[in-house]
Amino acid sequence: MQKLFAYGSLQHEDVQQDLFGRILQGTPETLIGYELNEIRIEEEFGIVHYPIIMETSDANDTINGILYEISMKELHQADLYEGLHYKRVEVHLQSNQKAWAYSAAI
Repeated sequence: MQKLFAYGSLQHEDVQQDLFGRILQGTPETLIGYELNEIRIEEEFGIVHYPIIMETSDANDTINGILYEISMKELHQADLYEGLHYKRVEVHLQSNQKAWAYSAAI
């Protein structure tokens, strides 16, 4: 199983059901050394704003989210869902666990 730290739409049950065919069970977790910013993506009906994490390396910067365990197949589905504007990066969490999260692809 793979660990995925979600801070945005991957926490939403409707997105999980559509993407993975199930509702994920997760635990609250904190990401350290990152701040939450916003990315603008042009979509069919105009510009949409989405959250995105940016590394700061400052331990005072934290983001609350949910840690999920998903299969490798589900992780690849999440990669496709996040698209070209996001990249999967390995992050270290407050609990000393490592997990995947999606950051800016720039």
